Amino acid sequence: MSALMRAIRVSEFGAPSVLKLCTDVKVPQPGSGQVLIRVHACGVNPVETYIRAGTYSRKPSLPYTPGTDASGVVECVGKGVTAVKPGDRVFTTSTQSGGYAEFAVTTEESIHKLPDTLDFKQGAAIGIPYFTAYRALVHKAHVKPGDTVLIHGASGGVGLAACQLSRVLGLRVLGTAGSKEGMELVVKNGAHMAFNHREDDYTGKIMEATEGQGVDVIVEMLSNINLNKDLQMMAFGGRVAVVGSRGSIDFNPRDTMGKETSIIGVSLFSATPVERKECAALLFAGMEDGWLCPIVSNQYHLDKAAQAHHDIINSRGATGKIVLIMC
Repeated sequence: MSALMRAIRVSEFGAPSVLKLCTDVKVPQPGSGQVLIRVHACGVNPVETYIRAGTYSRKPSLPYTPGTDASGVVECVGKGVTAVKPGDRVFTTSTQSGGYAEFAVTTEESIHKLPDTLDFKQGAAIGIPYFTAYRALVHKAHVKPGDTVLIHGASGGVGLAACQLSRVLGLRVLGTAGSKEGMELVVKNGAHMAFNHREDDYTGKIMEATEGQGVDVIVEMLSNINLNKDLQMMAFGGRVAVVGSRGSIDFNPRDTMGKETSIIGVSLFSATPVERKECAALLFAGMEDGWLCPIVSNQYHLDKAAQAHHDIINSRGATGKIVLIMC
């Protein structure tokens, strides 16, 4: 194993151009309870663009390498690691050294075996999307079979994961997307009905689909745009699980009072080890059963990380997960 590797480094917060490919980064070494993986692919998530821009509440120390959702093969393990061994195919839910790199270190608790039925690009599309979707639906919104869920922005990585999970959990699944292609993808991945959120009357169509009763749960990817409309579509006791927001919004709190609705923030970083283990168990069962099927839209070579960051924010219609590949 070479002592040096290629990796994306960020030395200042700012535009996507601050993502620099370096070829002289030292390969990290695993400590006690840690695992070094040879990265084959790494997912690109919207939150990573907020961190890079310096607008996120949590800022890493500079310089740093972005990326959490790495997939690849175990290179070596630190003292005390028993869950995986060198040669195992794995994916991660977090990394200590950053996943936009040829090698990455993670903890034993954050690494999971990747079944042979999924390729490495799909493995890089599991971590944040599926764990976030499960946290939003189960840990925060407390869904139960028979509930109607609206997944707002359902054609992206988290949205498609939420569609697949919701269907398995026995929910009536409605999803929105910004294109015909996105709507078709949403239905193909578990939604009973899809709506175009670019149409002026889409909220009326959703209410018609619920016979005027509204939805029990909304998984919201862009709350700074959609929250006011969400509150108008809620059933009594409904919950909006806020997964994403790109700014502030003015709303009338009285809109929550008549139907006693709740707005709930969702942060995967706040999940406890017990909650993560629970989620991992269900997701692994989904991989074995075949219903968990990550959809990868676009893939970029590592040196195109800046373009990937630009596209994930400026795309007019997501159709799956964006990933970086190392080769």
